[in-house]
Amino acid sequence: MAQLTHSKPAMPRVTVIIPTYNWSSVLPYSIGSVLRQTFQDWELLVVGDGCTDDSGEVVEKIGDPRVRWINLPTNTGEQSSPNNEGLRQAKGELIAYLGHDDLWLPHHLQCLIEAIDAGADLAHTIIKTVYPENFSDEKVLKRLMKRPPSRFLPSSSMHRKSVSERIGGWRFYREITETPQDDFWNRAVAASFQCLPVPRLSVLKLPAKDRREVYKERPSHEQAALFERVGNEPNMEAVELASMLIEMQTVLYEEVAKSNQRSPLRQWFRKLRPQKPQGAQIDAWRKYKGLEPKA
Repeated sequence: MAQLTHSKPAMPRVTVIIPTYNWSSVLPYSIGSVLRQTFQDWELLVVGDGCTDDSGEVVEKIGDPRVRWINLPTNTGEQSSPNNEGLRQAKGELIAYLGHDDLWLPHHLQCLIEAIDAGADLAHTIIKTVYPENFSDEKVLKRLMKRPPSRFLPSSSMHRKSVSERIGGWRFYREITETPQDDFWNRAVAASFQCLPVPRLSVLKLPAKDRREVYKERPSHEQAALFERVGNEPNMEAVELASMLIEMQTVLYEEVAKSNQRSPLRQWFRKLRPQKPQGAQIDAWRKYKGLEPKA
C-alpha cells in the first residue's frame, strides 16, 4: 500500500501589513489597491490598533481568504505596535506596508520585488503626495520643499523579513526621538542592509496630518476618487510624474528667486552693472545661434 504524503501549503512570498484605527470607510480602497496588484502571491494582514468601530466587519466582507483581520486588545496610538504584530504573524519572506488611507498603483509590489531580487534588502518607490483641496499653492510649495518624493515611508517600502528580525522591529514612538519610520530605516542602514530606491511612481499618499479633524469626520471621498482613477487611467503613473516634475521645477524656481533676492553681493553687482539696451539679450542669443541681427 502506497504511503500518503502531505505537502505543506505554499507560503505567500509577500506579507502586506495595513495598520488601522477606527476609519473603516477608507479600508475598501487601500485593500482594493492590494487586490489590484499585478503580483498576486501575497497575504494581507489588516491590524487594528484596538479598533472599536466596524473595521473588522468591513475587512471580513472583502471575502478573500488572503485577507485577514487582526485587532490588538488596546489602542497604542501609533502604527509601531500594529506593524510589529503583523511582523510576528507574517508568513511571507518579504514585508510591505500600506497606510490605511493610502493607495498603491497596480505595479507597486512587482517593481519592489524586482529590486529585492536584484540584491537589495530594502527598497522603496516614488510617492505622489495628494494634498487637501484647501491647501493654497504657497502651502503646497512649502510642503514640497520639505518632502522629497523618493524617500522611505512605510507605504512605499518593502524589506526582507530577516531585516526586522535582526534589528528588532518597530520601536514605540515615545521611546525614540525620531519618527518610528526613520528610526527603523536608519537602524537597517546602520546594520549594513542594502537599500535600493526604485525609480517608479507607485504610491498615492494622503497624509492624515495635513487634514484637520480627519479622524473625527472620517471621510473617504478622496480615496474613492483616486481609486476610480487608478482603475480607469492606465497611464496615470506618467501623468502624475509629469505633474510632479512641474511642481519640482516651480519649487526650484522659487528657491533660486529667493536666493537671488537675499544675496547682498548679487544686489551690489546689479547696481554696478550698466543697463542693457532694449532687445540686447535676444540679439545676443541670435548672434550665438548664427542668426543675423534684426533691424
